[in-house]
Amino acid sequence: MAVPVAFFAVFFAYPVAAITGRGLRVDGVWQFGRIGEVLSEPDIRGVLWFTTWQALASTALTLLIALPAAYVFARLDFPGKQLLRAVVTVPFVLPTVVVGTAFLALLGRGGLLDELWGVRLDTSVWAILLAHVFFNYAVVVRTVGGLWAQLDPRQEEAARVLGAGRFAAWRRVTLPALVPAVAAAALMVFLFTFTSFGVVQILGGPAYSTLEVEIYRQTAQFLDLPTAAVLTLVQFAAVGAILAVHAWTVRRRESALKLVDPSRTARRPRGAGQWALLGGVLATVAALILVPLGVLVERSLDGPDGYGLGYYRALQSAGASGGTFLVPPLEAVWNSLEYALAATAIALVVGGLAAAALTRRAGRLVRGFDALLMLPLGVSAVTVGFGFLITLDEPPLDLRTSWILVPLAQALVGVPFVVRTMLPVLRAVDARLREAAAVLGASPLRVWREVDLPMVRRALLVAAGFAFAVSLGEFGATVFIARPDNPTLPVAVARLLGRAGDLNYGQAMALSTILMVVCAVALLVLERMRPDRSGSGEF
Repeated sequence: MAVPVAFFAVFFAYPVAAITGRGLRVDGVWQFGRIGEVLSEPDIRGVLWFTTWQALASTALTLLIALPAAYVFARLDFPGKQLLRAVVTVPFVLPTVVVGTAFLALLGRGGLLDELWGVRLDTSVWAILLAHVFFNYAVVVRTVGGLWAQLDPRQEEAARVLGAGRFAAWRRVTLPALVPAVAAAALMVFLFTFTSFGVVQILGGPAYSTLEVEIYRQTAQFLDLPTAAVLTLVQFAAVGAILAVHAWTVRRRESALKLVDPSRTARRPRGAGQWALLGGVLATVAALILVPLGVLVERSLDGPDGYGLGYYRALQSAGASGGTFLVPPLEAVWNSLEYALAATAIALVVGGLAAAALTRRAGRLVRGFDALLMLPLGVSAVTVGFGFLITLDEPPLDLRTSWILVPLAQALVGVPFVVRTMLPVLRAVDARLREAAAVLGASPLRVWREVDLPMVRRALLVAAGFAFAVSLGEFGATVFIARPDNPTLPVAVARLLGRAGDLNYGQAMALSTILMVVCAVALLVLERMRPDRSGSGEF
């Protein structure tokens, strides 16, 4: 545990504590009264209220739309199921900047709806809610569908033999078993939408602001660190409570159910109802996922002289963006790939050691460390990025001018995915195999190499794929620390969208398309080497 603890202490706890302390301390005196002052401001209360209710609305809407798909993936077998599962998961690994850009191309000024019917939904709450459903659809499908596929259908069939109707059997047998998984998925969606940044920043306009967006505004635009520090503490407390409830529901799910091989539960659709449900899910996936991504690609090809690669060619010149960059925007592709590879390596080392420690030890301290590993997904990335700037500026950790600063920030987001992917597999390894190898004279390192590594190799590759994808799309922290001469893809997209002009807009669409393709390829490779046969949705 030494390496993971040191990594999180230096690169997460220290920057967050430092930036919060700087905001709440004046001349060495803590100004805790500032908390009440900030929370009493009407605008801040409005931000808190909007953050909460939009997260609740997004969660409810996602469950309503995604639960039928969870059933389809769990119980029905149809051609192209694996490919469709990968397509459904693509939005989850896309950067929120790309998600916001895709919906801007669909719902914004000059978008598809505007051209066809004169309807604009950008700068409205509906655009935000739809984008959140798009982003979190896979969370519900894979988390609930993965468990649903492993529930023994004979229990529900036995209830029907005893006289229960189809709905009554589902309500009394299947639903109680699914409640923990649904609760876990709902909490994950709520966590992601509660801390939403890129989507709200692009689609919400000045009228809507979540806590994360407000922290960014108070820090970067107004330089009001006390207000940003208070909002960070509020977000930290809320996320901590959410993660505690999430951990509780996950423990219930793991201990309360006896699962079966999912290959025994899926079958071809039978009857008009199942075929209609399958058709409805396919139509939903097409409208909710494929259409926004397709419009994004179409806008990247629709230049002033007709369809072509004009915007892509413009990415090769720094001057074409009106001075937005010191280098050609296309260089952001190579910067992002290099940063993501370095971040993946760091995340695999730190996350792999953390997963190994969590496998071999128990107790409240280790369970608390497990929760700590998830905090970077919910604590303000803006706070982490700005904290990097004010803390990592003195020897021996003067990293402000070092290229490694960006991969370190990205690795913080990648580590939780590595841990969550490797931990179930490591826990499934029979401890007696390790003991037998040790009795035969193998050293601890050789036990790991000969026993654990062959069993977790594929899980390690999947973890690397997820860490690479999420590192590639990290935006909240890198927007502060990425240098103008070495921008990442998400930062480049956001900067282009922030400048007026059709050329900047078109280049943003082109860069977003490139980023989408890179993430999709990484995910498809990941799907082909997915280690567990269950199709379960451990993210």
